[in-house]
Amino acid sequence: MSAVPVTGRDALASHVDALLKRATGAGDVPGVVAMATAGGATIYEGAFGTRRLGVEKPMSIDTVAWIASMTKPVTSAAAMQLVEQGRLQLDEPAARWAPGLADAQVLEGFDSSGMPRLRPPKRPITLRHLLTHTSGYGYGMWSPLLARYMELTGTPATASGENAALRLPLLFDPGERWNYGINIEWVGKAIEGASGVSLGEYLRKNLFDPLGMNSTGFRITPAMRRRMSRMHERDAAGALTAGDFEVPQEPEFEMGGGGLYSTAPDYLAFIRMILNRGAGNGHRVLKPETVELMSGNQMGELRVTPMVTTNSSRSNDAEFFPGVPKSWGLGFMINHDKAPTGRSAGSLAWAGLSNCYFWIDPARDVGGVFLTQILPFADVKSLPLFLDFETAVYENAVIGER
Repeated sequence: MSAVPVTGRDALASHVDALLKRATGAGDVPGVVAMATAGGATIYEGAFGTRRLGVEKPMSIDTVAWIASMTKPVTSAAAMQLVEQGRLQLDEPAARWAPGLADAQVLEGFDSSGMPRLRPPKRPITLRHLLTHTSGYGYGMWSPLLARYMELTGTPATASGENAALRLPLLFDPGERWNYGINIEWVGKAIEGASGVSLGEYLRKNLFDPLGMNSTGFRITPAMRRRMSRMHERDAAGALTAGDFEVPQEPEFEMGGGGLYSTAPDYLAFIRMILNRGAGNGHRVLKPETVELMSGNQMGELRVTPMVTTNSSRSNDAEFFPGVPKSWGLGFMINHDKAPTGRSAGSLAWAGLSNCYFWIDPARDVGGVFLTQILPFADVKSLPLFLDFETAVYENAVIGER
């Protein structure tokens, strides 16, 4: 499919520029970067607002942001490279490569003295379970049981980068339902076990360098820091304040589920690679059949369910497109019906805790990335702004079908 005609790009730029300018001008978000691609070309790019509230540091296209759980599809793609090579297996016990998984226990509740009731799982955790979030793992911020367990045992949050954060119990037996959790952190451990190198080194050599993602990594280089946007927090009254949150730069483990910093152009390169069925920047990093496998439902009749918060300072209740059935591939959420934004059925997407979002629409060869730096997740201003941006791409650009 050819790229969007110039007239379509002009209409799109006019509409989205106005949309994002209004949002930053009104103080809805301090700063935002958005980009979209179609037909192998960039059809929109824009950056508005400031990198830190109250400071004259304009956002730019190459502003560096913590992309949080938008790390997950990248780590998943790396795991699938190793599956292609036979160094990882989707349906064998993943403890073969990440031995700590062998210690997982299922949390059934708490006894009369308040102590956890644990039992062995009925079956081992596989890489497929981890990649589809059907292993039984969760996050404390969306599970009252895990929140209670973490408080009782002093288990640190995942963002601490401490290995102890991964010693969480399962909420159910592997394969029984979908639940968003620390699965891709364990995928990162499996990648290290199978490759013999750190996750960051593996990603750099096998994804970032080939795709030209030169401003992406777990560690913030001096050049990245000079362009970095700071985190902001919205309080219950809607007011925003600038903070200093930063992923630990000397962690015990590199967070394959949420530790990357990146830019909109870098992430768009990853999106284009998926749209191009594994090729990008003159390099093939995945086979077309692998991308097809990643892009299809890999959890059968199970479905993605709403995420109900236990920690309103970190996340609101979250669900994309309520009423639209959604499953999970090997790295992405998949909407089964057409979304209200115009996103085709069978499209791929996910997001980051810091209110970063992306989507990939293989049917129409279009995708986009949207970066803000705000907590809590599913922000009352950021998420609607992303959906308005996506809608504008479909309504104002001339996009064909593949």
